[in-house]
Amino acid sequence: MQKPLFYLLLMLLYMTSCVSPLSSFNAKVDVGVILDLQTIQGKMYKTCISMAIEEFYSKNTNYSTVIVPHFKDSREDVVSAASAAIDLLKNTQVVAILGPQTSIQAHYVMEIGDKVKVPIISPATSPSLSPRHSPYFIRSSWCAASQAKAVAAVVKNFGWREVVFIYEDTRYGSGSVPLLGEDAFVSSQYAVSPSAKNDEILQQLNELKKKQARVFVVHMPPSLASRFFQMAKEAGMMSKGYAWIVADPLPSLLDSEASEAMQGVVGVKAHIPKSDQVISFDRRWRKRFYEENPEIVRSDLNAFGLWAYESIAAVAESVERVRADASPRFKKMAGGGSLTDLEAIGTSNSGPKLAPLIKNLLSKGLRGDCNIISDGQLQPSEFEIVNVIGNRVNTVGFWTEQNGISKDLAIIWPGNERA
Repeated sequence: MQKPLFYLLLMLLYMTSCVSPLSSFNAKVDVGVILDLQTIQGKMYKTCISMAIEEFYSKNTNYSTVIVPHFKDSREDVVSAASAAIDLLKNTQVVAILGPQTSIQAHYVMEIGDKVKVPIISPATSPSLSPRHSPYFIRSSWCAASQAKAVAAVVKNFGWREVVFIYEDTRYGSGSVPLLGEDAFVSSQYAVSPSAKNDEILQQLNELKKKQARVFVVHMPPSLASRFFQMAKEAGMMSKGYAWIVADPLPSLLDSEASEAMQGVVGVKAHIPKSDQVISFDRRWRKRFYEENPEIVRSDLNAFGLWAYESIAAVAESVERVRADASPRFKKMAGGGSLTDLEAIGTSNSGPKLAPLIKNLLSKGLRGDCNIISDGQLQPSEFEIVNVIGNRVNTVGFWTEQNGISKDLAIIWPGNERA
C-alpha cells in the first residue's frame, strides 16, 4: 500500500472515531412545546423536556431521526396558546405538540390538533377534556376525577358532610364539583375570577366568613391560589376552626410565599415512588434546573415534571418507528380559493400513526407505574396526602382507589389545631 493512501485511511479512521453520537442522525423532526414559561411549573417542564431529549438520544445513538423542540411561551393566556399552536403548525410543520399546561388552553389547542390530525400531549387535568372524544388528544397526567375521589375521601375521613367548593371561574374549574358529591355534600360553590383583584377576593371571603362556613375545598391554578390564600389569611380564615383542602398541581408547586399563607392546608398530590431511577434523575434535574433558573429559591421536581420527561421520550420513540420525517409532512386541501390558516395547513400524514403509538409507549417510564387505558388517559394510582407545616410540605398518608386512606391522618390544621 502506498504511503499517501495509508495515511489517508488512518485519517479517515480517526475522524470516524471522533464523530459525536448525534452525528449519526440524518433526519430532524420538529416538535412543538407550548408552556407558560414565566411560571415555575413551565420552567420545570422545559428543563425536563430538554434533559429527556438529550438522554434519549445518548442511549439510542443508532436512530436515524432526532426530534427538535420548538418552545413557545403561552404567557398563561388562551389566545396566546392557540396562536402558538397555529404558528408551530403553519410555519414549522411540527408533527406533535406537547402542552399547553392548563385545561382552558388545552381545550382550544386540542380542537386545532383534531382539525390537522396532529397529536396534542397535555398535562391538563380537567374531566371536561376527554381523549375518548378526541383521537389526537393525549392526557399526560391524571384526570382530576381521580384526585376528586381522593379529596372526597379526606373529607369523609373527618366526618364532614358539608363543604364549600371554591374554584377558578372557568368551565374547567367547576368540573370537579359533581365528583365530590359522591362522598361529600357540596353545600355551596364560589367561583373566583382569574382576573379578580385582591380586594374582590377578600370581599368574597368575608361573605363566606359571615355564613360561618368552615370546611373548604379549593381547585384553582397556583398563580390564583397564591393570592387567594394570602387574602384568606388577611380575612382571619387561616386560623383555628377552619379546614382547607387543595388538589394537584397546587400541592406540588408551593413556593415560599404561598407556604407562609397556607399553614395547615391539606393537599392531595400524585405520589412518586422513590426508585433509584427517580432519585438519580432528581439529582441531575436539580443541578440543571438551578443553573438555568438561578433566580428561583426553591422548587422540587414533581410528578408533572416526570410526566413531561416521559412524554417527550415517547414522542421521540414514536417518531423513529413511524419515520415521521417523511416529506411532505402535511397533505394540503384540494381546490383553491380563500382558506383559513388551519385549512391552509392541511392534515398531518404521520399523525394518525403517531397518536396511538405515543399512547402505548407512555405505559412505562421513570416511575414505572404510568399506564394508559383504552380512552387515552393515565390510570389512577397512588396519591399522597400532605400537610403544609412551616416551610415544609409533610406527607401524612396515602390514598388509592382500591384501599382508601392508608392510615390515621395526623394533621395540623390552621391555627395549630391537631386532628
